[in-house]
Amino acid sequence: MAKNKGVYQPNEYTIRKGGKAFGIFGVVLLVLWSLINLYPLFWMITFSLKDNQQIQKTHRFLFPKGLPNEWHWENYKALDYSSLLTYFKNSVIVTVLAILISMVAAMMASYAIMRIQWRASKAVNRMFLLGITIPVQASLVPVYMICRSFGWLDTRWSLIIPYAAFALAMSILIANSFIVGIPKDLDEAAYIDGCSRYGVFFRIIVPLMLPSVSTIAIYSFLQCWNELMFASVFISSSEYRTLPVGVQSYTGTFTVKWGPIGAVITIATIPMVIAYILLSRKIQESFIAGAIKG
Repeated sequence: MAKNKGVYQPNEYTIRKGGKAFGIFGVVLLVLWSLINLYPLFWMITFSLKDNQQIQKTHRFLFPKGLPNEWHWENYKALDYSSLLTYFKNSVIVTVLAILISMVAAMMASYAIMRIQWRASKAVNRMFLLGITIPVQASLVPVYMICRSFGWLDTRWSLIIPYAAFALAMSILIANSFIVGIPKDLDEAAYIDGCSRYGVFFRIIVPLMLPSVSTIAIYSFLQCWNELMFASVFISSSEYRTLPVGVQSYTGTFTVKWGPIGAVITIATIPMVIAYILLSRKIQESFIAGAIKG
């Protein structure tokens, strides 16, 4: 009996299993890659437990020695935790509000661009995506002038609004990749059932776009939490300083104690590590979902 061409025959295909040596090589490679990625965290923690003399000692490869000879826990005790708490609170407030604004604006803009038929939708989409190509440093003076005209200088709003605006372009790009995969038949069915355009957005589109929220949130979080230039220029009072500016304030005029600076950097990095641990799986799932839908 002749076999049909183009029809899957289970007996004709087998899955070749890799050899034991190949498996061991893959495990070793993954372990080495993990160690390379974990080394900066190890370096930062040991850096924070040394004094200047130990830090300035280097190997022939210019890497500081690993474990300190003496563990200087006083680097953490010498910190002004009341000021650090203020800096941490400001960073949390600025970052959370910027993420919420960019997330809501990106989802609404993506819905308006990709689902509503109007003449300038493609031009507006290109205009938003053009923001990815504009370096943040080039916009320092214009943003400063705008914040001064609105009276936002030396307030948290001078950071929240620019952070949300500069995260918007990438957020819209991520949201577009998800909304394209949502069938338009759902919109039409909702309209037939009596939903308004806002009802379709909030009841149909938003729930289906929730996988993109974690991707937008982690991207905006990393961008806002580590930002230094705007925070150091727009904020002058210690009351509204964020953590990056607080770390910078620990450098002295003539001498620098690197151990306490390393302790501050370690404390400032903890929220980023926690955010990655909590959201890494969600980010991977959202990227996979966006790739399948797109």
